[in-house]
Amino acid sequence: MKGRYHIIVENSRIKFEFDIKRNITIIRGDSATGKTTLMNLIETYERLGDESGVKLSCARECKTLNNSNWETVIKQSHNAIIFIDEETRVITKKEFSVTIKESDNYYVMITRENLPNLPYSVTEVYGIHNAGKYADIRQTYNSFYRLYMDEKFGTEEAEL
Repeated sequence: MKGRYHIIVENSRIKFEFDIKRNITIIRGDSATGKTTLMNLIETYERLGDESGVKLSCARECKTLNNSNWETVIKQSHNAIIFIDEETRVITKKEFSVTIKESDNYYVMITRENLPNLPYSVTEVYGIHNAGKYADIRQTYNSFYRLYMDEKFGTEEAEL
C-alpha cells in the first residue's frame, strides 16, 4: 500500500479535506469536534450516492465498516479506504488486527481507544480542527492536525 490519497467529504454546510499516507490513520478528538459528522457523511454517501447531497472525492473507493459487517467489508474490499467509527468495538480485538494486516486496504479509524494490537505510526494520528461554528448557517471547513511531533525533527510536518 503505497501512495497518498486526498479526500474531500462535504455537504452544503460542512467540509472535511485531508490526506492519508499510510494504511492505518487514526482520528482522535473530544466530543463535538466533528468525528461522528465525518463518519455520518461518508455512510450517507455510501448508501445514497449523489442523491444524498454529500460530495465525496477520492481516487479510491471509500467505505464504512460497523460491528455487524466488518469481516465481509474487509474481505470483499481491495485497495479501498475503509472508515471505522469508535462505536465499532471490534477494532480493539486481536482477530480484527490479524484480518486487516492481511488486506490491501487503507483504514481510517475514528476512535479515542488505545489500539495496541495495530501497527500504526504516531505520525498518522490526527485531530480535527474546526474553522467555523456548527451553529452558523455558513459552510464550515475542517482540517486535520497532527497530534504527535516528529521526534527526528522536533516539529510537525509542514503539510498535512
